[in-house]
Amino acid sequence: MKILHVLSQKPDFTGSGKYVQEMILQGRARGHEPFLVAGVSADFAVPAELIAPRHVKLLRFDGHDLDFPVMGMSDVMPYPSTVCSSLTRLQVIEYRAAFRRIVAAAVADFKPDVIHSNHLWMVTAETREAAPHIPLVTTCHGSCLRQHRLCPDLGRSLIGQLQRIDRIIALFGQQKREIVDLLDVDPDRVDVVSGGYNELCFFSEDRGRIPGRVHLLYAGKLDSSKGVPWLLRSLRQVEAPWHLHLVGGGSGAERDLCLRLAAEHGDRVTVHGVLSHRELGGLMRQSDIFVLPSFFEGLPLVLLEAMACGCRIVTTDLPGSRELFGQSPPPMVRMLELPPLETVDRPFKADEPLLELRLSEALREAIADVTGGVDIDRDYVRRTTEPFGWAGIFARVEAVYGNALKAQAKD
Repeated sequence: MKILHVLSQKPDFTGSGKYVQEMILQGRARGHEPFLVAGVSADFAVPAELIAPRHVKLLRFDGHDLDFPVMGMSDVMPYPSTVCSSLTRLQVIEYRAAFRRIVAAAVADFKPDVIHSNHLWMVTAETREAAPHIPLVTTCHGSCLRQHRLCPDLGRSLIGQLQRIDRIIALFGQQKREIVDLLDVDPDRVDVVSGGYNELCFFSEDRGRIPGRVHLLYAGKLDSSKGVPWLLRSLRQVEAPWHLHLVGGGSGAERDLCLRLAAEHGDRVTVHGVLSHRELGGLMRQSDIFVLPSFFEGLPLVLLEAMACGCRIVTTDLPGSRELFGQSPPPMVRMLELPPLETVDRPFKADEPLLELRLSEALREAIADVTGGVDIDRDYVRRTTEPFGWAGIFARVEAVYGNALKAQAKD
């Protein structure tokens, strides 16, 4: 099968970029032929080991194909980007037209059997326009649903095109319900297939715990929606001996705030920057507790990666986390209840002292389990992580491709 993968941003090690990389690699392993269309910064190069250069078409931002920086699906990306809500009307028109042209060119050159796009947003809408008669599968990663809330007028203008997608992939059950409500589509056209994790990078064998302090780890974007400032402020109230590792990138004022708060802790915080999967897996195997204090998430597979490496988990009680861990996880997983939020990913200022108290208490309890030698429930870890290997996930996506082909054949 010839599969055209379409992504609005670069295929890197984060979020939807990581997902597209795995779709390409797993598809090749199963005999499919991939082609990639992606929006990238001026200096980005797709690794040749991922896909042959002749099977890549890139839309370059930063004054090349488009004048402004690449638009990220989140308002804070780990690299310079344009916030969607700040685009002018002319920039939106140029952005959509540019993606429509490049997808049409890829379709003409590659003649795919199926197209797999990412995000229920502008690029997918233009992909549908550019290739109305080719089966289209779209994966929702959650950030597109947030953009529909942040940019409602733009979102409404896309609904008609998005309703014409043949099959939609939601990462978990509640996300499916949100998609059905947003697009008013038949629930039977929305399949629930999670993302996965790389078992070759994330495993618990050869754990090499760093002696002395209890080692905490955060991996993700350095911004407020991920709760990084909340984490750094909460640690002021934790007296036990700890060391925090911050992994990830960011940009602008959000990153600067995180780095300033980290610097206040002196040598108790190490800022690593962006790491590869293998490097992150190695650091996870040296850490005791993985902390993800996000206010908004899709399906946070980094939690599975950390658990597979033997880490205890402290995270927020978001729908995606409940999907992974269930309603009553063992003590090695601590899920913090959030109060009502002011926006989709920001708490009310008045609730910040309560949030800092809750997180500091959870961290103290998790640290006490480590220092007290409380065992990790290894059977629970195996049961929880086993269904999320990428080979099995791709087999389910492959079945969605088959259903999209059948849907187009009927039409």
